[in-house]
Amino acid sequence: MRRPSRSVTLAALALLILVALGVWFSQRQPAPAPRAQAAIPVRVVSVTQQDVPRYASAIGSVLSLHSVEIRAQVEGVLTQVLVKEGQWVKEGDLLATLDDRSIRASLDQARAQLGQSLAQIQVAGVDLKRYRLLSTDDGVSKQTLDQQQALVNQLQATVKGNQAAIANAEVQLSYTQIHSPVTGRVGIRNVDPGNLVRSSDTQGLFSVTQIDPIAVEFALPQQMLPTLQSLLKAPSPALVQAYMDADGERSLLGEGHLALIDNQISATTGTVRVKAEFDNKDGRLWPGQLVTVRLRTAMQENALVVPPPVVQRGVDGHFVYRLDGDKVTSVPVNVLYQDSGLNVIAGVKAGERLVLDGQSRLKPGSRVEVTTDAPAPAEMADGRSQP
Repeated sequence: MRRPSRSVTLAALALLILVALGVWFSQRQPAPAPRAQAAIPVRVVSVTQQDVPRYASAIGSVLSLHSVEIRAQVEGVLTQVLVKEGQWVKEGDLLATLDDRSIRASLDQARAQLGQSLAQIQVAGVDLKRYRLLSTDDGVSKQTLDQQQALVNQLQATVKGNQAAIANAEVQLSYTQIHSPVTGRVGIRNVDPGNLVRSSDTQGLFSVTQIDPIAVEFALPQQMLPTLQSLLKAPSPALVQAYMDADGERSLLGEGHLALIDNQISATTGTVRVKAEFDNKDGRLWPGQLVTVRLRTAMQENALVVPPPVVQRGVDGHFVYRLDGDKVTSVPVNVLYQDSGLNVIAGVKAGERLVLDGQSRLKPGSRVEVTTDAPAPAEMADGRSQP
């Protein structure tokens, strides 16, 4: 059999190589082009300039300015209670009465004794005049005149004693009618009519508590004493607000003014007690109630204000992300004042746009896309969403 020539073999090999190269080039894919950095969605807010009041907060207790426990001042049977529990009364209103028959009898007796003493002193005075006339020509002895003068003096002292007994009986009689010493609200009654009451009873009849105006007492750190003293000396009273926290919400109960500072600092707690007074016509503040108190200590004018989420805290201090075109820049700031609703900062200018939400995915120079929606949560390396 005849073997193929060498040239035929080489041609066949070249053909196979060309076919293999064609298949390899046809299956080869072009390398992907480098992806541009994706813009991070963020929300932004502008720096505003406004007057910002500064507050000091504390927990306070509502106190009545005038609360009276109504008690009997004489012994007797409680005949009438003329007010109802929870009733509003005015100063001087008749609240209750006691049986006064025994005291009236004592008053009548004292008045009778006074009349008897006045009659006796009238007779003794006439005799004294007569003895004085007779003593001029020795009609009576000097001893008799002196005895008559002493009798008149004795009867005058008796009259004064009778008058004092009458005044005492009248006072005791006034105690049988109990009047309200203060304008306020009647509490729960402890004694019913028909019971014998005494001044030594440990339990009173009921209480009357002033509701309007009312006070709130709270404690502040002793470092605030100079500020408190300057607030008391200010021409206008310092504003104090009382809030009630319930179900995660805070409602304003009333606005009052700083009234006084206690005369000493507690050595145990290092705080000073402060009292504020409130108008309380609607009765929203109640004695014994615990409230959150905010005392306005100053007013900062033309302050640079941002919401609290704008300010971030780093290793070197506080900073914010400022929007420069479509990228962000880290700007260090100083926090001058902060509360739950705003931060007063320095280091930026009014009108600059700062990142409000989405800072967890940012770094200086990151491209951002401003959106009104909340940004998507940052993803961790394993693909799980960051909580």
